[in-house]
Amino acid sequence: MPRVEASTVVRAPVAAVYDVAKRVEEFPQFMPDLERVTVLARTGGLPTLTEWVGVVEGRRIRWIEEDAWDDARHLCRFRQREGDFERYEGTWAFEPDGEGTRTTIVVEFEFGIPLIGGLLSALLRVKMKDNLERMLAALRSRMETRR
Repeated sequence: MPRVEASTVVRAPVAAVYDVAKRVEEFPQFMPDLERVTVLARTGGLPTLTEWVGVVEGRRIRWIEEDAWDDARHLCRFRQREGDFERYEGTWAFEPDGEGTRTTIVVEFEFGIPLIGGLLSALLRVKMKDNLERMLAALRSRMETRR
């Protein structure tokens, strides 16, 4: 199963970056690859349930995601409950790094394409990594221009 990782340092405190990241419904305001993120359920102590609609190279991708936010560790574990991926899950971590916050996303995913070839599999990994890097860059820009 493909696994991709992307990381960046945001020049802002961990708590501030983590707080913005938890408000996923605001992502479409500053992440152009997202059409919408709708919170379906958010209750204290339980995972957040969200519906995501993104656009990748003109193609709409939809999934419902469960996010388990760990406020003490500044960590989110997420997984798709239904949608266009066969499997989509990972972690999003926020850690002190110098005068900022190292923000790292790790995703493991599978598309429901039988007998996927090596070339297509490699292309999908590159596309997913590009998407993660754009997401982190948008978050970094949002945080650093708010200061």
